[in-house]
Amino acid sequence: ALGVAYNADLVSIRAVEDVIISSGNEKRGVRDALKYAGNRGDIDIVSMSIGTPFYSSTVADGVNYAYNRGVLIFSAAGTSLTWTSWYGVIFPATLSRTVAVTGVKEGTSLQRCATCHDGSAVDFVTTMERSSNSNRNSLGLAMYSDQPSYIGGSSVATATTAGIAALAWADNPGESRSQILQRLKNASQFYPSRSGSFGWGRIDA
Repeated sequence: ALGVAYNADLVSIRAVEDVIISSGNEKRGVRDALKYAGNRGDIDIVSMSIGTPFYSSTVADGVNYAYNRGVLIFSAAGTSLTWTSWYGVIFPATLSRTVAVTGVKEGTSLQRCATCHDGSAVDFVTTMERSSNSNRNSLGLAMYSDQPSYIGGSSVATATTAGIAALAWADNPGESRSQILQRLKNASQFYPSRSGSFGWGRIDA
């Protein structure tokens, strides 16, 4: 989100060991991170590039807590290897109180990126990949280096979309979460209709 909403204040909270929510400690970690975000009056948007195929009431409790405090929660639809990316949208992006995001290839007709999940729960998409080369993704900083590298998937698409929401909210600071979400929908390619696999589509930031 930092590259999109470049003047936004950013709070990082590590809740899991990697991008998969698996152990009981990780589920509690995500719940506690969401409670922390919900209790801070200066956090309006949460971007979660984490998930699991399995529902967790513990994680859902955290989502509900932050949501009930007006936080706009973006969640990755799922990123996996090409032979498992057929799986639909993962949890917690499947929850109605999260905004599910996935990545697509460049071009006018939407096609999910090579490792991205799609499905009816998806709300928005962001271009993450060259149509002619699935190794050409968005440019970002590598995890252990300051050198640029290509990264993609629904995780990066989620952070990018959260950044677009931050831009919209910065321009309209007096508006509520639902008003900002409506602005994103209004600026999307399919609104007022929805795609069966890609939601409202790309947002024209």
